[in-house]
Amino acid sequence: MIRNITLTALLAVMAAPGLPQTAAAATFTPPAGCRLEVTVQNRSCTVSQYYRCESDAEGDQRSAIFGKDGLAHLSRIDRETRWIESSNPNSGIADRLVDEAENHASFKNLLDTGRDDFDFWTESNTGERLHHKGFDVLTGEKVSIDGIELEKTRFELTTTNEAGEVLITRQGQQFISRSFGRFYGGIEEQSDWTGQRRETNDSPVLFRFPGQRGFGSTTPEFDCEQLMTQLYLEGTQL
Repeated sequence: MIRNITLTALLAVMAAPGLPQTAAAATFTPPAGCRLEVTVQNRSCTVSQYYRCESDAEGDQRSAIFGKDGLAHLSRIDRETRWIESSNPNSGIADRLVDEAENHASFKNLLDTGRDDFDFWTESNTGERLHHKGFDVLTGEKVSIDGIELEKTRFELTTTNEAGEVLITRQGQQFISRSFGRFYGGIEEQSDWTGQRRETNDSPVLFRFPGQRGFGSTTPEFDCEQLMTQLYLEGTQL
């Protein structure tokens, strides 16, 4: 599944060939030695750039997610879709996968059996260790979004700290692509230790490949006005 935890640009600088750049025309340029493969416009006012780098292990993929205010998230997964590293360039916080795990995530197992259970840890550059436990299940439903064949999944994820206190719970629906070997966002519910609950929709809307209009664009196209209205309403309730 897509496992979004808060991370850091420092990690991306240390582990990646370099930070991706955006030109004045708001076009994404991956680091040297990397190749941008597809740009995906999502709901919830984000656009994702998916690219691969020659210096990474075979099967690894990287992503850079842009919001209305620019670059918001960097990540790298391996061929099993395990989080190898993730980072938030704005906060400077990052997490890396801890090698030892009770049960690492496995994309192959999900495809072969229809279900994958996972139980693993990540460690941040601030020293915090987080425990992630949950599952992904194929629902059997197939959909086509912008001509791309995807399959729906159902998932649950609970994140706790070292003391076993629940920090975040997430559940909902996402998508996978067998040919691209990765997950895409969907509709989910989240709750945290403060009691706050949110429902989000990060479903993909458009896929743009080399030579197509919008390939490399860092400007999100969908739900941005709706997002601003939501933020305003939340602000008036504080």
